[in-house]
Amino acid sequence: MALPRPHRFDVYIAAGGLLGGLLLVGIGLGTRPSSDPMTLFDGPWPVLVPLTVLAGCELLRRTAPRTALLTGTVAICADLVTQGNLATILMFTDVVYAAVLYGPLASARRIQWITGLLTVAGTLVPFAVWRVPEALLIGVVVGVVAYAPAATGWIVRNHRDAAEAARLRAEQTALLAEMDRTQAVTAERARMARELHDMVANHLSAIAIHSTAALSIDDPATSREALSVIRENSVDGLAEMRRLIGILRAGDHEPSAVPTLDGLTALVDGARANGLNATLDAGHHDAVPAPVELAAYRIVQESLTNALKHACPGRVTVSLAQRDGELTVAVSSPYGDRDRPRAPGSGAGLVGMRERAALLGGTFDAGPDGPHWTVRATLPLREGVPE
Repeated sequence: MALPRPHRFDVYIAAGGLLGGLLLVGIGLGTRPSSDPMTLFDGPWPVLVPLTVLAGCELLRRTAPRTALLTGTVAICADLVTQGNLATILMFTDVVYAAVLYGPLASARRIQWITGLLTVAGTLVPFAVWRVPEALLIGVVVGVVAYAPAATGWIVRNHRDAAEAARLRAEQTALLAEMDRTQAVTAERARMARELHDMVANHLSAIAIHSTAALSIDDPATSREALSVIRENSVDGLAEMRRLIGILRAGDHEPSAVPTLDGLTALVDGARANGLNATLDAGHHDAVPAPVELAAYRIVQESLTNALKHACPGRVTVSLAQRDGELTVAVSSPYGDRDRPRAPGSGAGLVGMRERAALLGGTFDAGPDGPHWTVRATLPLREGVPE
């Protein structure tokens, strides 16, 4: 099995530790004299074996930290029976540190416990056996060589994990903010599309129908009447466009008041001027929230526009009814084939009406009902419902 390629920084550490250890061996500087009882193999050559092994462990400190620690532990134990080398001890402390920092979380916890227990045992056992204060130094050495780097690695690992968690939270927050922004832009574009369609489609449909009539009927009086209707709808359409532009260009103009249910009478009168036999049955209704008023007005406006484009000759009825906390809007028009000119439709009107009802938590239905085409919307009268 091929070993993983070492990190470049780990190669520098291994090379530096090995060269430093060789320098100490060359000048004859060891951690213990040859006369020490622990020195079973004196001379410079036995020192090189654990030194070289730990230098190799440094190459694996990041890619295989557990393997490096196990091998390094054997090497440092072998170093105890030689004259010793300070570079070997320093590299072992770094291997312990790296095993806690880069190894699995469970291994990092175990290394903390094991080095801590070894430190306690290295302090109490020699003192209990020899009963001299100098025996306590063994525990100090074990703590410095084993427990201190393990504790340092654990602290650094906690800080690193906390920083990574903070970075992930920041990225998630940024992603959620971008999603919210995209949804807000999409919702605003849909709202602007509905407003533009509802405000202008009625006038443009009337212009298209009457201009077709003026071109198809060779009668000066009829043409003059059609041109009058075309001019009136053109002026009204331009006024509606200026109102929409005033709303979009915040700060340039004060936006005009939004349409209300009180404007339905004028809306029906305008439909009559465009050639529809339209009547309004508003009934009795109390004050309703502004979003509901605007939605009801736009639904009636779009229904009259569709009736102007597609309805057969006959009466078009607009009715309002308020009961049980709901406002019901119904527009009924004759349904069937017609001989008069008609304007093309895109279907966006029905989509916009259904969206308006859905945004308020209401219901919408449109379709043939016997000889009539009926549009019906039920809007709940709840305060604070966003448009």
